[in-house]
Amino acid sequence: MLAPCIRKHFAGPGLAGTRGVYGGIEGNLRLGELPQSPPWHCRGFHGFNSWIENRSLISLPRRQLGVKVGGSRAGASQFLKPESGGRGLSRKVQARASGEMVGVDVKVPKAKKVPHVTEMFGHVRENNYYWLRDDSRKEPEILEYLKSENDYTEAMTADTKAFQEELYKEMRGRIQEADTSVPLRKGAFFYYKRDLEGKQYPQHCRRATPDGERPGSVEEVMESGDGAAVETVLLDENAVAEKHSFYLVGTVKVSPNHKLFAVTEDFTGNEIFTLRVVDIETGLDVGTKITGATDQVEWGDDNTLYYLIQDETQRPYKVWRHNLQSDQSSDTCIYHEKDVEHWLDLGSSESDKYLLVTSASKITQFVLFLDKKNPDGELEYLSPRVDGVDISVAHARNHFFITRRSEETYNSELLVSPIEDRSAPVVLLPHRPSVKLQSVSTSKDHIVVQERENGLVTLTVYMLPPVGEPITSLGEGRKVEFPEPTYSVWQAASQYDSSVMRYVYSSLTTPPTVYDYDMNTGVSVLKKVQAVLGGFDSTKYVTNREWATADDGTQIPISLVYRKDLVKLDGSDPLLLYGYGSYEICIDPDFQSKRLSLLDRGLVFAIAHVRGGGEMGRKWYESGKLLCKKNTFTDFISCAEFLIEKKYGCKDKICINGRSAGGLLVGAVMTMRPELFTVAVAEVPFVDVVTTMLDESIPLTTSEWEEWGNPKKEEYYRYMVSYSPVDNVVSEMCLTLSSI
Repeated sequence: MLAPCIRKHFAGPGLAGTRGVYGGIEGNLRLGELPQSPPWHCRGFHGFNSWIENRSLISLPRRQLGVKVGGSRAGASQFLKPESGGRGLSRKVQARASGEMVGVDVKVPKAKKVPHVTEMFGHVRENNYYWLRDDSRKEPEILEYLKSENDYTEAMTADTKAFQEELYKEMRGRIQEADTSVPLRKGAFFYYKRDLEGKQYPQHCRRATPDGERPGSVEEVMESGDGAAVETVLLDENAVAEKHSFYLVGTVKVSPNHKLFAVTEDFTGNEIFTLRVVDIETGLDVGTKITGATDQVEWGDDNTLYYLIQDETQRPYKVWRHNLQSDQSSDTCIYHEKDVEHWLDLGSSESDKYLLVTSASKITQFVLFLDKKNPDGELEYLSPRVDGVDISVAHARNHFFITRRSEETYNSELLVSPIEDRSAPVVLLPHRPSVKLQSVSTSKDHIVVQERENGLVTLTVYMLPPVGEPITSLGEGRKVEFPEPTYSVWQAASQYDSSVMRYVYSSLTTPPTVYDYDMNTGVSVLKKVQAVLGGFDSTKYVTNREWATADDGTQIPISLVYRKDLVKLDGSDPLLLYGYGSYEICIDPDFQSKRLSLLDRGLVFAIAHVRGGGEMGRKWYESGKLLCKKNTFTDFISCAEFLIEKKYGCKDKICINGRSAGGLLVGAVMTMRPELFTVAVAEVPFVDVVTTMLDESIPLTTSEWEEWGNPKKEEYYRYMVSYSPVDNVVSEMCLTLSSI
């Protein structure tokens, strides 16, 4: 719990030292940055599926707009345009910071102090606010205190209500609510999702292709007018949501024969899903429902499903096989992961020939597979389970393409092995210290290698040799070209039997743009640009990249965007600096329409790609975790100082932002350098590191000792105490913050 004296400056929705649990993407981990690939089990993200092309456009909750920048749309705000007195802030802002409000009679909530003392390794920690923990969320005294905090916030921000409403309408006004994703050809159908105006949930739809089951091409377009195939709505999430107070779809998977679909649904918000199967023609449920599942499900044959179950700490640890003619009590457990530091993930190969079960910790990952033609068979290990070795796999023809990371090959190497003889895999792409092999995907005749070099993602396409010839090497690959100096790109779902690779490109100035790429010719065909209403003109904005120097000489990349006709770059502009830096998550710069409300008011937005993330390779991550975690925080401070020096921001107008593990970053730098920052937005911050990591009953704790360390060991305990924000708030800091 943060000390009450700095309550108002850590303006996040949660203050306890626990992890955030999220069910979506828009605005969750950060202000607009998406990771390159889903980081499944960490502070800041939980599992989500097909999050890019098919995510629905949802309006922002009004309570999440609450950053006070003041003023009207036409005029500058108090934050943007300082008035006289105390670091350039107005009397009203100073009063709010010190716990009073001009013309408002509201008492500042004061949590009672109940001494709670713990001692480890001769070190005593005292937390007077430990009593505020309530796992049941039902303790009346705690609920009443939280209500008083919310009431106080409402009173203190009462003068911003009109501006909040203006921002809400402005942000929502940029969203094209009625929208359709780019259809994906699969079998003899086009599958897509549609958002309806005024509705909060999408529809899952399909139409028959005019030419049956074919590979398709980059030029094809799904017809939807007169004479087009009839549309079938598989699932209207709005119709289901009307019957429940909470509703979240985890995944929708169509059966191999395209007659059924399986859907996982959460009706409580606790990330425990119900799995059901629906007959597409009749719309009726088939068989009995499965309860207590995760959001993941895979088909075997048309009569067999595979799903995951969680333990009491919400760790996916068992894979179950389900026959549609049986109820759940008859299901068979085909794999049980007993190591509490490992989580299971469920998937299928691109060819849809193999079921893939991945067991992963922070440093070790291995894969088991099952031929779907033998749904009652047993899982096989792709390769032996070895601590410290990370394996992932793709399939094409009669080969497995294996991405392997170890201590020696820390940026990974690509191997290939015949499925029937995996004893002597051949190296296709060797390990390179400066290039991180991030992932590999396959089609019938090509493989696509996604790498990260100098902090940016590259996509390289290689053609496989003719069918029947051995695969022992890769020829000359063809890189997909991208136009901007800093950007984000990721692959979307594609059809295995096709030469078309779909990808999505975005940058801080370019809305998500979908392309179909012909892997035979190297031609990219534009399929869709995410609409941004309200007169958005990308030419008004500039994005570029800078490099700050850390205390130890390491170069830290920074991505920036600003509106060129409003920003002076003379050291007077307000700056919002975002950071995360954990779990090897790559905070790639992409577009978010809501960010325009900041840029159009003259703010500079920057992302500090600090160590602990994965932008610069595996060593970048390893140098920002465990006993090197402080590098994350000092890197962020170096980036802030660099941006001030280069006149990207005013030293009295710097806002910093992070969420969950990024909230830890915000909390840590505020305790290290409180005078450097004007505003700190720490969303659901993980700020009581020691207490959290000592509590094995909290979901994620044991699996994350490899990320943060186990404080039951003295070395890690003392290191955590040295940076954990709640253990480093001192009276001098309180006085400094109160004067801001």
